Amino acid sequence: MSSQTRLDRAYKNAHTITFDDSSKFILFSDCHRGDNSFADDFANNRNIYYHAIQHYYNNDFTYCELGDGDELWENLEFKTIFNTHKNVYLTLRDFYNDNRLKMIWGNHDMVWGNPKYVKKHLSNYFEPKTGEDVPLFPDIKYHEALILKHKDTAQELFLLHGHQADFMNYVGWRINRFMVRILWKPLQIVGIADPTSPAKNYKETIKVERRIKEWIKSNNNILTIIGHTHRPRFPEVNKTPLFNDGSCVHPRSITGIEIEHGCITLIKWQIATTNDGTLKIIRVPLEGPQKLSSYMSK
Repeated sequence: MSSQTRLDRAYKNAHTITFDDSSKFILFSDCHRGDNSFADDFANNRNIYYHAIQHYYNNDFTYCELGDGDELWENLEFKTIFNTHKNVYLTLRDFYNDNRLKMIWGNHDMVWGNPKYVKKHLSNYFEPKTGEDVPLFPDIKYHEALILKHKDTAQELFLLHGHQADFMNYVGWRINRFMVRILWKPLQIVGIADPTSPAKNYKETIKVERRIKEWIKSNNNILTIIGHTHRPRFPEVNKTPLFNDGSCVHPRSITGIEIEHGCITLIKWQIATTNDGTLKIIRVPLEGPQKLSSYMSK
């Protein structure tokens, strides 16, 4: 099966969400939440990320995670990750309880594509304070892709992780998971990067983006937003509308995409130093806002 066929299938089976100019979405991906070991790339930015999602929850955004939220290649059990970053998951539970949580699986959390596995591991968690199981994400559904469809203009935004254009990270993901878990995680602890990841391999990033651009061009230039490569993208209006929200494992910052007031914006959250020496977490727009309608096919 070719990458174009895999992308076609993801689009055909995507769950559709209607929205309008009053809707607000925050898109993050590639958090790679781990176990707080030296191999946990998320640990460095967890306070920035936690502050950001608190901001979006308090301001009525819907949270969309475009895959690789949980690092389930390096870590055997989700329970370990949950206990490490419990405050994060409890905030995501708040989104879920308000029907404002939409989740997509990627190659590093491909197991969330199995509804039985999701039900077993995400329905409840054990709360040691009470000695009882407490609901976490009961009946949550993970998707391979989502389509945001505008109520008035019928414009579609196609959201997916992007590993559909990467054979070894889609078809051969179990092989890559084995290599990462057995070989690359121990080496990562001593500072050697994993070459199986397009985020660490520029040539693979270019190939993935080229394949997805080809699919976009053959599908009426539908606005498409991915993660996977960790490389933020915000194209000009007259270019192929392939966006990338980046990742939450950049050095000292996280990036994401906001959709608000019918516009799209690439943003960064980082720690800044004020004149009096105080450290604070700030939001920095990198590109946009740009009207979504600017990317509609003529």
